[in-house]
Amino acid sequence: MVTVAHSPAPARPAPKLRSSAVRHLGPNWYASVMGTAIIANAGAALPADVPGLRTGATAVWALSLLMLVTLLGARAVHHAHHRDQARAHLADPAMAPFYGCLAMALLAVGGGTMLVGVDWIGTTAAVAVDAVLFTAGTAIGLAAAVAIPYLMVVRHRVRPGTASPVWLLPVVAPMVSAALGPLLVPHLPAGQAQQTLLYGCFAMFGLSLLATLVMLPLIFARLVHEGPLPLALTPTLFLVLGPLGQSTTAANKFADVAPGVLPAPLDQGFTVFAVLFGVPVMGFALMWLALAGAMVLRARRRGMGFAMTWWAFTFPVGTCVTGAEGLGKHTGLAAYDWLAVALYALLVSAWLVALTKTARGVANGKLLAAPQQK
Repeated sequence: MVTVAHSPAPARPAPKLRSSAVRHLGPNWYASVMGTAIIANAGAALPADVPGLRTGATAVWALSLLMLVTLLGARAVHHAHHRDQARAHLADPAMAPFYGCLAMALLAVGGGTMLVGVDWIGTTAAVAVDAVLFTAGTAIGLAAAVAIPYLMVVRHRVRPGTASPVWLLPVVAPMVSAALGPLLVPHLPAGQAQQTLLYGCFAMFGLSLLATLVMLPLIFARLVHEGPLPLALTPTLFLVLGPLGQSTTAANKFADVAPGVLPAPLDQGFTVFAVLFGVPVMGFALMWLALAGAMVLRARRRGMGFAMTWWAFTFPVGTCVTGAEGLGKHTGLAAYDWLAVALYALLVSAWLVALTKTARGVANGKLLAAPQQK
């Protein structure tokens, strides 16, 4: 009788298969979390009485929280199993700036927790969640604002005429902290603690604004001298709206919390600053929105297809919504209320398109596939 020996069962390859699915998952995916969270954040203060708006905004916040947790887990697997790819992302001048999106995703979801999530989880839990996400997001954002420009100078080889709106992502992250930090000020002990956070946010406002003013001329000069961006990158022109709308939002948030925190006349000075700064900056933002929109229509006519860059249509526009909401509150002008509503409608439309196409791309595996070599 012949005895057939059974070979030992092979080691299960499941962990390897799971990790291979996220090999090409870059930090740019955090833009989808930002773009989802801003739907909730902007909807929370929308000057329109729409039945179900707040409930819908809270549901979208919950979705953004789920997306954040899922993406953080997937990126943890990515770093654990594909460290070479993670290092390649940092070494790539086109991908490295997207590490600023991690900070902004944490901050946006944290802010939404205070604005609408509080309805479902209560004030105590909302403050705790936002405190953790704000602290982590601010720390990562400040690190990225220094580390990514440092890498651009000493490691990356950036060719002349290749300036990109993506360069703004690391330096705009502290502006998001500046705009959302005031939400925590009332929950700190009165006096030094509240003033320190408020002035700290104001310092990050200046950090981000001045860094943006350094980079914007490079970006516009690239457009004038080198012509339109490649089709797939054209939506990134909307990223310029981010620091514009977010700085306007931040200035108005300072004005909201300064009374009772700062002594006179500094408390009222922030209200004056919010209007004198926000009105002209919002004017420039609308001009850039028209310019970027025209460039996108041109690219679309030339065959621009969907890419993850389409998420640039969401968060930057959302910051203009919150900026217009703040200006409507502090100027009393109905024009800004109508502007906020119109921009919010544009924002929701862009979000639905980006979310649907992203979900479809993930389902068919195209968005997570290896990039084509050119």
